[in-house]
Amino acid sequence: MKRSYSLRIRLTLIILIPLLFVAGAASFWQLNNARLTAGDVFDRSLQSAALAVSNDVALSSGDALGIETRKILADTSGGRVYYHVYAPDGVIVAGYATPPAGIPSAADGDLNAVYFNGVYLGREVRGYRMRTHMQVDGFSGIFTTTVWQDVKIRSTFVRALILRSLIVISSIILSLTLIVWFGVRIGLRPLNDLQQAIDLRSGDELKPIQRAVPVEVKGIVWTLNRLLGQVSDAMATQGEFISNAAHQLRNPLAGVLALAESVRSARSEVAMRERADDLVKAAKETSQLAQKLLTYERTKSISPASEKEHFSLRDLIAELVSEFQSMPHRGVELEASPGNEVLEITADRTMVREAVANLIDNALKHGGPKLSKISVSCERNEGFLSIFVEDDGRGLNPEEIQTALQRFGQVSANSDGSGLGLPIVSRVAERHGGSLELTARQPGLTAQISLPASPSGKR
Repeated sequence: MKRSYSLRIRLTLIILIPLLFVAGAASFWQLNNARLTAGDVFDRSLQSAALAVSNDVALSSGDALGIETRKILADTSGGRVYYHVYAPDGVIVAGYATPPAGIPSAADGDLNAVYFNGVYLGREVRGYRMRTHMQVDGFSGIFTTTVWQDVKIRSTFVRALILRSLIVISSIILSLTLIVWFGVRIGLRPLNDLQQAIDLRSGDELKPIQRAVPVEVKGIVWTLNRLLGQVSDAMATQGEFISNAAHQLRNPLAGVLALAESVRSARSEVAMRERADDLVKAAKETSQLAQKLLTYERTKSISPASEKEHFSLRDLIAELVSEFQSMPHRGVELEASPGNEVLEITADRTMVREAVANLIDNALKHGGPKLSKISVSCERNEGFLSIFVEDDGRGLNPEEIQTALQRFGQVSANSDGSGLGLPIVSRVAERHGGSLELTARQPGLTAQISLPASPSGKR
């Protein structure tokens, strides 16, 4: 037994997995961007602090820093900034006496500012060194200003920024998950309505589903309606068959039963034999009627998808006429005239054979006392293969033809037929995409079965 799964969960995963992948990529980009942004902000802060210190040293000759500069140094990007300023001769002008280790050296006349990573009192720091021409207390030259800050402050800031980004991204992902989960539930609501519509159907009520459905399930509904129609037709066919069988077999079975009773109550052996012969005849007729009913029902199962085979019409006609010729028919001549052309067809061979046999049997039973000849032939005719059964018997007028084609139709009240022979032939032809045509002759009747030729009909 195959395990079932939830369509809602499957759709949610199909939607969410790509979204989570995109969100992960966006998160990675955002975290990397946060580091770069934080580094840029801190470096610019160090640059601003260095410029402020250099400017105040020039103005005050290194005696004091301005209030704004001290504020910058006290809390730049959330932490203290250390500084010192050296004169051209290497004497400290202002700031902390102990510089960090790792300050890049500079050649004479090099005024390029540089950022660096170093160590100050055992702590990792990030620094900025700039060299400018200044004049302090009448002494001019290139003064070196260096500022630095503990890297830990920067790392704390980056972690806080990353945490905020993660909270925002996680909130977005959670919101999307809830939206998709409940959105899929709402989107699948028409399927629940469709299920309720199907639940309303029963064995007695198989009408098609007519309600509006989403485009995506229209194919399912169409297939389901087709299936309901097929089931409904099958049930109607079954009911029709039961009704026909009950109606048509009631009287013959009653006659068989009555004859059987009469055989048992016969007063003499001669009478018993006569009644036994009548019983055998009635039983045969009842058997033939039952066989006709079953054949008539079987014709309903013929369809383009039913199992078929490729065979020669000429061989089928020759075989069938040979079988009839071996039976006594009161001097009626039976002949096959299939022609010389190789005519092959793809069809239900058993049912086609039954149809041709019914036409021959129909001519023998209803051709009348003047019937002397029955001819069976076939030919190709504009994409169709036609089978002709011609006789020189009493024939039928147009009104009688219409009656004979009806189910259980009897042209004569004294007929011993079942009324199913020609309807069987007509249905076999129609189920193969062909037709049956009856044409009155003088004298006799021509029955023509036209069946579509197979693509390889001529070899």
